[in-house]
Parts: sequence; structure tokens; C-alpha cells
Amino acid sequence: MAMTDTRPTPNLARVAGALYLVIIVAGVWSEGFARASLVVPGDASATAANIRAATGLFQASFAADVLMTVSDAALAILLFLIFRPVSETLAFLAAAFRLIQTAILGANLMNQHEALLILDAPTSAFAPGQQDALALLSLQAQSHGYDLGLVFFGINCLVTGVLIYRSGFLPRAIGLAIGASGPVYLTGSVLTFLAPDASGAFAPAYALPLLAESAFCLWLLLRARNLGPRAA
Repeated sequence: MAMTDTRPTPNLARVAGALYLVIIVAGVWSEGFARASLVVPGDASATAANIRAATGLFQASFAADVLMTVSDAALAILLFLIFRPVSETLAFLAAAFRLIQTAILGANLMNQHEALLILDAPTSAFAPGQQDALALLSLQAQSHGYDLGLVFFGINCLVTGVLIYRSGFLPRAIGLAIGASGPVYLTGSVLTFLAPDASGAFAPAYALPLLAESAFCLWLLLRARNLGPRAA
């Protein structure tokens, strides 16, 4: 009696990998390069001056985050299809938590856009220094909203790590790394909200999730051919 092949098709895996690559590149560029070069923590005047001088870069950062969010929603569905044969319940749980994260990040983008709306408003509508301070506050709210979304993504990583480990068609080392990324995201978010003074010292730990997700992405892109039909 022939065994049923439960592995995903190579094309499905490649599309998932391509979406993951878009998410990583767009997210890292937007947060780590574009906004990092514009936002000066604790200095509303300098931040406002940077954004006014490079409005196009600020808008490109917003567009990159929109692209990342849309890609993330699509990836959640594709990963559900990939891992459904491993465990439909766990695959659904992982997709649900990833989609909750995506919804939070999508709604949170309004905080970034609000900062630009504030800076574009007539200066006469604000008390001296108030306009710049409100814009920086909106960007701080966006940063915290991002960490709120990562609470749900951290749980997604824990579940996805189990799915990868149990799959039989992905390296278990990637499953362990993705699973270990969950506590990193959860710890970072908890520190942001409950112990912000310690969050800066914890930042280097995010190198693990970046490496783990990059490895997962590259495997889907470059090793998907290994998912071809098995012999009966």
C-alpha cells in the first residue's frame, strides 16, 4: 500500500521563502536603517528636523512596513498549508498568532503616519515645542505597538519550532532555533513594558531570531527542491 506524501510542494515552499525574504529585508531596512537614521531617542526637535529634511525616506519606511505586513499575512496562510499535514491543530494555532501579530502591526502603522501628519500641520496650532514632542510620542507609541505584536509572534515561534522539529522535511536545528526565538521575543516585549531600563541591554539577543528566521527563509528558498515526491 502506497504511503501518502504529506510534504508540501516545492513551489509552495519557494513562494513562502520569497515572502519571508521580503519580510526580513523590508523590516530590517525600515526599522534598523531608515527610522534609526531619523529618530533620535529623547530628542523631539532633532527627530522632527530629520523627518522634515528626509520626508521621502520616512514615507519609504512606512511603505516598506506596509509591504512587510501584507507579506506576513500571506505567509501565515502558506505556512499553515505547509505544516497542516504535520499537525492541523498546531498549524492553525501558529497561523492564528501570526495573523494577530500582523493585525497589530498593521494598525500600529497609523502611529507612524500620525507623526508625519502632526509635523505637516500648521505650526500655529501648537504651543512652542508641542508639535515636535507629539510627533516623537507617536513614534514611541509605534515602537511599543511593535513590541506588543511581538508577544503574539513569540508564541507563534514556539509553535512553529515544534512543527518544524516534527515535520521530517525541515532540519530539526532550524526548528530548535525558531523555537528558541520565541522566548527572546517574549522577554524583549515584557522588558519594554515592565522594565524599559533593561531593554537596551537585552537588544543583542535579537540576533538569534534574525539568524533563525534567515535560515528558515533560505531553506525554503534554496532547499525546496528536496520536497519533491517521495517514492511510494
